Amino acid sequence: MNITGIGYNTIHGKDYALKKNGDNENYFLMLFKSPCVLNISNEKISAERDTVVIYDRKTLIDLYSFEDIFIYDWICFNLGGDGDFFTSLDIPLDTVIRYTDVNFLSELIRNLTNEFYSLSINRSKMIDSLIKAILIKISETSGIKGMSQQSSDPHYGELIGLRQKIYQNPQIKWTVELMASEVNMSKSYFQHIYREIFGISCISDVIICKIDKAKEILSTTSCTVSQTAAMCGYDSDEHFMRQFKKVAGVTPTVYRKNILKMHN
Repeated sequence: MNITGIGYNTIHGKDYALKKNGDNENYFLMLFKSPCVLNISNEKISAERDTVVIYDRKTLIDLYSFEDIFIYDWICFNLGGDGDFFTSLDIPLDTVIRYTDVNFLSELIRNLTNEFYSLSINRSKMIDSLIKAILIKISETSGIKGMSQQSSDPHYGELIGLRQKIYQNPQIKWTVELMASEVNMSKSYFQHIYREIFGISCISDVIICKIDKAKEILSTTSCTVSQTAAMCGYDSDEHFMRQFKKVAGVTPTVYRKNILKMHN
């Protein structure tokens, strides 16, 4: 299987809409971490957070969200020589699927994203293994149905707003205490409800936010590694480089060189 594009924790602002024609080659998988409305075959379908859809190759992708912030993971892929494998999974296409272990699925997508942007010698094998694992897990899930009920969690709106603030301000030194105080919760309850809603711990999410911003800076500017670290809220270059390598799989310097190679 081949990945042609991928995104983990992709974030858009209020009233986001996506409209994209299908093609004859690529399927489009989306894991929704915020609710939205899909228009499939002229039928409007509500998709709650923690749901998945795989668009068929020729299906028009047409969706919109009324949330203040819209978050999702996505994979654009084609089958290569694995058509029989994909068919054997019997995954219903153009159908909203309630996934029972979204934390695990999102973590697989995060790992696949890191592998996609790496230049490791086993990159192709890892990508093939991970996308197949993702599809197998989706095929095993139960409760396939259209979704219409909005999230009823009373803290959902507050935490969505906080998460947007975190991703818009990676330079802030976000601690559990600071984040909990932003939404007037105890630290223990805040950490529990944050993981429950977003499928990731608050500190892990902050680290990913900072590293994502660092990748953007390294890819689009001539800022030094030290300057990049400071812009992402790190006091220590060594701490920044350790976390960057843990998340991205390579050092900031190697990441920048790899990006330059890809664009040359």
